[in-house]
Amino acid sequence: MPLQDTDIAIVGAGILGLSHAYAAARRGLRVSVFERSTTPLGASVRNFGQALVTGQPPGPMHALARASREIWAGWAEAAGFDIRRNGSLLFARTRAEEELLEAFCEVRAPEHGYHVELLRGERLHDLYQGQFSHHRAALLGLDDQQIHSREAIPALVDYLRREHGVQFHFSTLVRDVEPGIIHSTRGSWRAQQIVVCSGHDYQTLLAEYIVPLQPQVCRLQMLRVRPERDFGLNQAVLTGLSCVHYGAFADLPEAEAIREQIQNEQPELEEHGIHLLVSPTPYGELIVGDSHHYGSDASPFNAEAVDDIMLALAEHTLATRLTVVERWQGVYGARGPGPFSVLKAAPGVTAVLMHSGVGMSVGPALGERTMAGLLG
Repeated sequence: MPLQDTDIAIVGAGILGLSHAYAAARRGLRVSVFERSTTPLGASVRNFGQALVTGQPPGPMHALARASREIWAGWAEAAGFDIRRNGSLLFARTRAEEELLEAFCEVRAPEHGYHVELLRGERLHDLYQGQFSHHRAALLGLDDQQIHSREAIPALVDYLRREHGVQFHFSTLVRDVEPGIIHSTRGSWRAQQIVVCSGHDYQTLLAEYIVPLQPQVCRLQMLRVRPERDFGLNQAVLTGLSCVHYGAFADLPEAEAIREQIQNEQPELEEHGIHLLVSPTPYGELIVGDSHHYGSDASPFNAEAVDDIMLALAEHTLATRLTVVERWQGVYGARGPGPFSVLKAAPGVTAVLMHSGVGMSVGPALGERTMAGLLG
């Protein structure tokens, strides 16, 4: 079979692959995207769809998230998928969590440009007709967005194909890459630049460059639930538990009191890496999670006790009973040398890997930055 030609070849149709495809295609280049499954099935469609700016640590990650925010807004309008741009709510349930939010708002937020408000008293009580009055305070992250990933990712694929001429090759495994050429189960392509965005697959391509980073796979237990009383939640919800996980908060001195509280009162939260995230879907249901288990592979077995803990946290936070309608495993690449890696494997061959679960938050701008560097 003769070699086929493209300007940019991208391996992987998750959010990183699509972000790089968009960045190249909008520059007028011919782009071909290769995906081994019939539709994207990895981290980008299993997640909460939370594009969080507030949770990112100060510096490059916060800047990437803010830049990605505007890209997401443009995509949603052009591709016609649902996006909610009314922020997130992080609830303080204890005095320790409230003190951390106070410190964040007094010092870090103004110093580093986080757009937030601390809600207490009447402003807290007025949220959703008093649904969250049992909490001490709420941090409103004004820059945070919500996307329904299961619909947004396919809509983005269709938009790139329709409006930017991106060629998608689904059910196509890329077996090998070399400078200027990729070899797949549907033939070989010649390309000026090859970008490998293979998610948590560290073995199929460029393993000799990826394995030394010692990345792991993070497995998450996740649920879709229906609230007993639909109070119209239209913002992402977190609690103070997330403050020991997200870089915007985790290094503040006040976070240590929350860690001690978890260790003394609910050590199972630390054991299973549980902190509550809740995302509304466009259909009145909620996505609830999550737990974090790390290793070289993702175990297929979920523990019912972990789901029970998350449901109890969600029911207390939301002040309503929840009925589970679906369960699944989230998965993403984790624990490399930083939040992400951009590896120059060979002339014209680059691997881009996320080592944390914030691909939806920073991926669009990371794709733009990487392609700008590759293309000058």
